Amino acid sequence: MSYLDTKGRIFDIQRFSVHDGPGVRTIVFLKGCILRCKWCCNPESQSYEIQQMETGGKVKTVGEDITAREVLEIVDKDRIYYRRSGGGLTLSGGESLVQHEFALALLKGAKEMGINTAIETTSCAEYSVIKKLLPYIDTYLMDIKHVNSDKHREFTGRDNGIILENAKQLAKEAKHLIIRVPVIPTFNDTPEEIYAIASYAKEIGVEEIHLLPYHRLGTDKYKGLGREYMMSHVDLIPKDKIDILENVAASTGLIVKIGG
Repeated sequence: MSYLDTKGRIFDIQRFSVHDGPGVRTIVFLKGCILRCKWCCNPESQSYEIQQMETGGKVKTVGEDITAREVLEIVDKDRIYYRRSGGGLTLSGGESLVQHEFALALLKGAKEMGINTAIETTSCAEYSVIKKLLPYIDTYLMDIKHVNSDKHREFTGRDNGIILENAKQLAKEAKHLIIRVPVIPTFNDTPEEIYAIASYAKEIGVEEIHLLPYHRLGTDKYKGLGREYMMSHVDLIPKDKIDILENVAASTGLIVKIGG
C-alpha cells in the first residue's frame, strides 16, 4: 500500500486562506486534540469521534474519514495560487500530531508535489513523533500559551512541561519556527505573562512571535454540541492593551506580529 493511501479523519478543508503560514493556503483541519483549552474556537475538533452538531438550525455530521491522496487532490487544485504567493498546505486541528501517521503522509505527499507546507500545533507529543515530520515542514507554527505549568493545566487540562522542552529542540531543528500565543483574558493577558513567554522564546533561539488576540468566533458551536462555553464571562482585549503587549514582547528583541 502506498503511504498516500493512509487514512485519517478531518472535519474541514478551508481553501484560499491568507493566514496560518505564508501566501495563499489550503488548511486541512484534523480531528482530535490532546488539550481542552477553555477558549477553543473549534470545539468540534477536540474529540476524534465523528459527531453531530447543530448549526443554523440544521444538524450536520462533523468528521470524515479520507485518504491522504484524496486530500492532496483537493490541495493541488490551487497550485497556481501557491506559486504566485508562496503559499501551500497547512495542517491544523484539533492537534495534527494526534494523527501523526496521517499528518506525515500529507506533508510528505505535498513536498513531493512541490507544495510548501506548514503545521499549526501545540507540540504536546513525544519529540520522536515530531522529528519524523520535520523534514517535510517548511513553517512550524507552535503555540506556547503560558510558561507557568499550573496555570497552563488549569486552562488547558494539561501541564506544559513537554511543550516547553519540545520548543527547545524545535528551535534547533525546525526549518522555520514561529511561536504563537493566543492572548486570553484572565489567562495570559498581562504584560508580565507575555514578557515571560517572549523571553523564553528568545532564550531558546526563536526569532519571531505572533500574538493572537482572543475572539469569540466559534462560541455557537458549543451550543450546537450541547456544551457550555467556559469563557463567556470575559471581554475582548482593547486595542490599546494589545499595543502594550506587542511592545512588551518586542522589548525582548523578537519580531512580533499581531495575528498570524
